[in-house]
Amino acid sequence: MTTVGQPERAGLADRFGRTATDLRVSLTDRCNLRCTYCMPAEGLAWLPRDEMLGDAEVIRLVRVAVERLGVTEVRFTGGEPLIRPNLVGIVAAVAGLSPRPRLSLTTNGIGLDRLAGPLRDAGLDRVNVSLDTLDRARFAELTRRDRLPDVLAGLAAAAAAGLTPVKVNAVLMRGINDGEAVDLLRFALANGYELRFIEQMPLDAQHGWNRAEMVTAEEILADLRTGFTLRPDPTERGGAPAETWLVDGHSARVGVIGTVTRPFCGDCDRTRLTADGQVRACLFAAEETDLRAALRAGAGDAELADRWRAAMWGKKAGHGIDDPTFLQPARPMSAIGG
Repeated sequence: MTTVGQPERAGLADRFGRTATDLRVSLTDRCNLRCTYCMPAEGLAWLPRDEMLGDAEVIRLVRVAVERLGVTEVRFTGGEPLIRPNLVGIVAAVAGLSPRPRLSLTTNGIGLDRLAGPLRDAGLDRVNVSLDTLDRARFAELTRRDRLPDVLAGLAAAAAAGLTPVKVNAVLMRGINDGEAVDLLRFALANGYELRFIEQMPLDAQHGWNRAEMVTAEEILADLRTGFTLRPDPTERGGAPAETWLVDGHSARVGVIGTVTRPFCGDCDRTRLTADGQVRACLFAAEETDLRAALRAGAGDAELADRWRAAMWGKKAGHGIDDPTFLQPARPMSAIGG
């Protein structure tokens, strides 16, 4: 399965000197919210159950990534991963791998009040919770569901269970919630959460993303500086997507993920596995490599690892959003995984 110039035995290296060690695993394309910047009100055509990886298939592919390909971090995503049946069992199985990867989960927080403790006991290390507004009416407008109290309860439960640092992900949208940057940071600081603002990306199912309407990293930082003093975080960033700043000179941090205006492709260390068993070398990739078909056809671990290596070797230098020929991925974020 190797291609010209590709190392025969190595981790998930690409042609540009990067090595992927961070695996994002989508456990479902389904979600219990209908966020306006992600999907239409009626939802989407979900993947048929038989096309989704079963529990044993997910665990096996993650094991191949950890044991054979050098993956050291695994993050479970969706859709909404908390609605995946036997999530706790999947986490426990991956936590039992050797070497043990660091385990995290990205969620909208609904149901986390019930699952935070069991997930921590199973081996989950921490969570990222999406929260774009603290206004209940605006939350209902944005998500088409009146569930803000559930998200806040989930955040509190995660902190109480020790799933720390609890990180909060917020997307600001022009004319909707772009005036909430300071309030969101005050909320995060008061509760001991780490806030991350994320530029809105072209991954909506409606393909309605417009760069001119996006709130940029520079604008977010300017808004934050109206209420706080920020200075650059001296901690080495490495492959982390967020640029971070120390708030008011203390140890508390706030981050901005400027995927569009401040791309960090040159240091990207991520590989992605979709809920239907496709490897994606980049969040914005147009191509996928099917591991599900090979797995179900009886491929051994060595063959699966070789296919995964070949997929990552073909990773492009950057996501190309600034290229006039850029085309938004056919699959939306809910199907790809964050």
